[in-house]
Amino acid sequence: MNKDSAGTKFDNPLDSNFSAASRFTIEIVAWVAGPWAAVDLTGTWLMTIPALAILVALPGVFSTTGDKRHVVVAVPGRIRFLIEVILAVVAIVSALLVWTVIGAVIVAIIAAIMFIAGAQRAKWLLSNEPPNWPLPTK
Repeated sequence: MNKDSAGTKFDNPLDSNFSAASRFTIEIVAWVAGPWAAVDLTGTWLMTIPALAILVALPGVFSTTGDKRHVVVAVPGRIRFLIEVILAVVAIVSALLVWTVIGAVIVAIIAAIMFIAGAQRAKWLLSNEPPNWPLPTK
């Protein structure tokens, strides 16, 4: 459990290390395979720049209050969940386009694990309810 300098807990209690690790794995796959697929589809390496910028900015900038310690732009939980669905779809489809079918199946399994392991957190995000746990202080 992480605490800020004031000793306030800032982890989402509905999230687990396993859920967070699988989400991060999907983000990494989307960050690698997404721009690669954009290059393959457009024929120019210049597409890596906007593709990577969008795929990194989405989860890094838009967060739900109470879900992460640092929220750059606060969005409703449903928007955050949609961002995670988009990243999973990009990761799976891009893996299918640039890697093998087996690679895409492995990515799809990781995405399924991500949603199953994060079911409690996803339910909270989709409810758009404010958190009922201590929020970090600035």
